[in-house]
Amino acid sequence: MTPTQLKAFSAVVRLGSVKDAAAELNVTEAAVSLHIGTLRKELGDKLFTRTAAGLAFTPGGLRLARRAIEMLGLQDRTIREVSQAGRGRRLLRIASSSLFAEHAAPGLIELFTSRANDLDVEMIVCHTHQFQPLLDSRAVDVAIGPKPADPQALLTATPFLNYQLVLVTGPDHPDLATISQPGWPSAQTWLLGPAAVGDDSVLPRALEHFRVPESQQRIFQSNAAALEEAQRGNGLALAVAFTVTADLTGGRLVRVPDNGLRSDAAWNAIVPVGNGVLPAAAELIRFVSTPRAIQAMLRGSGVNVGHFRPSVHVTLWS
Repeated sequence: MTPTQLKAFSAVVRLGSVKDAAAELNVTEAAVSLHIGTLRKELGDKLFTRTAAGLAFTPGGLRLARRAIEMLGLQDRTIREVSQAGRGRRLLRIASSSLFAEHAAPGLIELFTSRANDLDVEMIVCHTHQFQPLLDSRAVDVAIGPKPADPQALLTATPFLNYQLVLVTGPDHPDLATISQPGWPSAQTWLLGPAAVGDDSVLPRALEHFRVPESQQRIFQSNAAALEEAQRGNGLALAVAFTVTADLTGGRLVRVPDNGLRSDAAWNAIVPVGNGVLPAAAELIRFVSTPRAIQAMLRGSGVNVGHFRPSVHVTLWS
């Protein structure tokens, strides 16, 4: 089997149509059908059949679909690694949840890359449900965020940093005197960072816990911007506890009772099951749980109010 055949089959699997696959690959339908026919003959499997409801894949076809993604991703990674080797550089690609990218990634990446002068790091920020396909296709080498919710996911998650969310507002909030009244949080304006619209389980869980309607939510380009607005007393904000310690101590923010919210969570380093882990990714996984790395994440510079992008070693953003 050839990469061209695998690309054709992968496109058919993803799009559910030979016609759509041909259009995406900019070839004729006959060419796609020829590639599929060659695979069927070589593997001795129909791979899929056409039905009124669309394409129905055989067990072998489903196995090939997964392997095709892995093989094409490995091919792309090999090309990239050979090119980098010629230039004396290595590249580590990370997919990250927005909460980690804002609060912990800058300090971690700055320290990690300072240990290896030949290493470049690219990071994309995405929803956590995208981790599996990105890792399967080798589009990224490691993902960082909450543990995958799907117990069947063929991923290995290594927890390395626990954190807690706290509910805060400014000391001059006009309704602070009524803070203990039932339903008080749900009636307030909620000032949120971009993680609130992703699928990081802890933030949507908090909004659901307080039954906050969408009409009461304001989404900012960063959690830092949301917290600055909260300091002015213009609403409530959810914050990672270690990032607001100084503001709480200095009186710029005050804690709001969380009414039993389950706000404990952990960040994980996630890679595919098996032996296909890039050496730089394995090195990062070993490094993230060291005391130096933990301190770098807790004391890192984070991002400023004006933009969401951490300032160091980040070149790709979704």
